[in-house]
Amino acid sequence: MDNMTFGKYIPGNSLIHKLDPRLKIVVLFIFLISVFFDAGFLGYGVLAIFVLLCALLSKIRLAHILKAIKPMLFMMLFLMLFNIFLMNTGEVLLTIGNIKIYSGALLQTAYIFIRLVLIITLTTIMTSTTKPLDLTLAIEGLLGPFKRFHFPVHELAMMISIALRFIPDLLDEAKRIMKAQASRGADFNEGTFMEKIRSIVSLIIPLFISAFQRAEDLANAMESRNYNPEATRTRYKVLSWTTADTISLIVSLIISCGVIIMSFVLWQE
Repeated sequence: MDNMTFGKYIPGNSLIHKLDPRLKIVVLFIFLISVFFDAGFLGYGVLAIFVLLCALLSKIRLAHILKAIKPMLFMMLFLMLFNIFLMNTGEVLLTIGNIKIYSGALLQTAYIFIRLVLIITLTTIMTSTTKPLDLTLAIEGLLGPFKRFHFPVHELAMMISIALRFIPDLLDEAKRIMKAQASRGADFNEGTFMEKIRSIVSLIIPLFISAFQRAEDLANAMESRNYNPEATRTRYKVLSWTTADTISLIVSLIISCGVIIMSFVLWQE
């Protein structure tokens, strides 16, 4: 549980911290589009430099980013093995019994690994440098035009904000429950498969009960304060778009468009 860093805001005064949260969401969305274009190792190298520059400007410690990547290593390993043994493209590099490993499979596996690392890193940078309240304001601002179609923009932004806000609290609650269950003899690291399943169940059930109790307390608190999502309200904090945001958006668009163009050039070759 200590390795989970998603949703945890790290206070700071870096350039990335000062950028408009709407810009961060738009840049992340643009990056997600460009990273799935097959631009070869050169294109992914350009994106990696961009992500590394964002990490340096955010002044987020490397250990914090690695903690965000570590829980995803199992999924990465599973996808890599899945591709290596099931894809039949390219030349045969190695034969193990009836299993053949192809060059195309290794190439696609490397691409998947690079994509996941880049996505997790940039997402971690965004959540670590942006307050949950600012993310709510940014989401509501970006979805503002949909209000004309009676889309529940404020309600959606509020739900996302509450979810992000309670991720660290639920992780802390899970750690507390694990320590309480361990003091009663539960072992989450050793034992047979069925024993581990029972230990996990002893963790999940109290965690769900605690989550529902927190949700009920929050609903009662909001209702006691006459919260109405449809009411017109003013804001204490108003997001402002600066010149640095414009420059950052232009640079991000240039890099993403360059990577996409590179992918089309490689595809034609």
